[in-house]
Amino acid sequence: MIGPMVAFVIASTITPGPNSIMIMTSAVNYGFHRTLPHIFGVAVGITLVISLAGLGLQALLDLFPALWLVLTPLFSCYLLYLAWKIATAAHPGGSGATGTPLSFFQALLFQWINPKVWALGVTALTLFAPQYELHKVLLVATTFALVGIASNTLWAGAGTYIARLLMSPGRLRVFNLCAALALLLSLLPGLL
Repeated sequence: MIGPMVAFVIASTITPGPNSIMIMTSAVNYGFHRTLPHIFGVAVGITLVISLAGLGLQALLDLFPALWLVLTPLFSCYLLYLAWKIATAAHPGGSGATGTPLSFFQALLFQWINPKVWALGVTALTLFAPQYELHKVLLVATTFALVGIASNTLWAGAGTYIARLLMSPGRLRVFNLCAALALLLSLLPGLL
C-alpha cells in the first residue's frame, strides 16, 4: 500500500496546480526563504483537510449541502484576494524584496478552498483508506504533507531561478498578471 500511495501523492503534488503557481510566484517576488512559511502552511493545511475529510467532514458537507451555498461566496472572495495579491506584487525578485508573501496561516486557510486538495485528498482516502481507519487516514494526510513539502520546495526553487530572468519591472508585472490569471483559471471549475 505504501509504494502505490507515495507514487500517487508524488504525481498529485508535483504537477502544476494552485499551490505550485502561488509558491513559484512567491519565490519569484520574495525569494526562497520568504516563501518557506507558505510551503509549510500548505503542508499543515493539506494535512488538516485530508484528516478531517477522512474523519467525516466530507460526509457532513454532503449531508448539509446548504453549507456550500454560504461558504462558496466566502471562498470566492478569499480567492480573489489571493489573485489580487499576486497580480499587484510588483517587487524585484530575491530575498531582499519588499512586500509581504503569503503567510503560514493564509496558505493553511487556502487549502480549504483549493479544489485540487479536496479532489486528490478524497481520491487518495478512497484508494488507500477506504474504511477511513484513523491510522490510514493519518498516513495518507502525512504522506501528502511530507511529499508536498518536497514538491513545493522544487516549485520555489524554480521560482527563484525564474526571478533571474525577470529582472525588469515590465517582465515581472506580466509574469505576476499571468500567474494571477492562472490561479483564477485553475480554481474556476471547483467554484462553479
